[in-house]
Amino acid sequence: MFEIVSRRELAPNIVEMKVLAPRVAESAKPGQFIIVRTDRYGERIPLTICDYDPEAGTVTIVTQAIGLSSRKIIDMQEGEAFADFAGPLGRPSDLLDLPEEELKKKKILFVAGGVGTAPVYPQVKWLKEHGVEADVIIGAKTKDIFTYVDEMKTAGNVYLCTDDGSEGFHGMVTGLMKDLIDNQGKKYDHCVIIGPMIMMKFAAMTTKEYGIPTMVSLNALMVDGTGMCGACRVTVDGQTRFTCVEGPEFDGHKVDFDEAMRRQNMYRDNPKTNSEPNKDCKCNG
Repeated sequence: MFEIVSRRELAPNIVEMKVLAPRVAESAKPGQFIIVRTDRYGERIPLTICDYDPEAGTVTIVTQAIGLSSRKIIDMQEGEAFADFAGPLGRPSDLLDLPEEELKKKKILFVAGGVGTAPVYPQVKWLKEHGVEADVIIGAKTKDIFTYVDEMKTAGNVYLCTDDGSEGFHGMVTGLMKDLIDNQGKKYDHCVIIGPMIMMKFAAMTTKEYGIPTMVSLNALMVDGTGMCGACRVTVDGQTRFTCVEGPEFDGHKVDFDEAMRRQNMYRDNPKTNSEPNKDCKCNG
């Protein structure tokens, strides 16, 4: 069992938890994810690692309530425990593979949308620890649903934007990206984008216009997290790739976002509303 040692609400229906998982915390790296189950009958939910503390043995996750399973997660309280907390899974950020001298020469832009801000944070924090201060765009529909802004400001140069103009740049992240490059003289040679699929699609189209190499994080629908089931398959550069073992980060200019979004939408009209376990099902032991 994996105890929740702290819990706080970041915004309506968005909750941060620190979970006691010493072995995961010791091995975790920026860009990786974990899979949780609330109980023995629970659905397997992939969540990007938002922070980790090997000394305390904790891993931080952020969950937004969208359906039944995510609602069960955010309803859990401090002192309760997850039945499963498997990880770290997936490949770490490609930035970790670069020699330090080469890394320090790079001008890096992160673009975070919605709860994508939380998984961007460990990468920005890691870069700061290695002498690189990146620029970070954080976008949201309105200022009330911003998350991790204060944390991000300790690690990078933060630029805010809101769809309704309630804080920061008035408009989409793509508009702020163009403003930084065209009007503020910013130059970038690497970009990482994490957020809703539609946002990543258009943000990647924007970086392609400027010739900026771009990585996107595709936390697509996953089941087993080991590449066995194929539920997380995506098309990248015309080839089938598996997000859970080959990702979650891929070249944003080569991802077939339209196909990925169609697969995401397949399940939205068929929500699982019955919280009672199927007593006849043997799949959960």
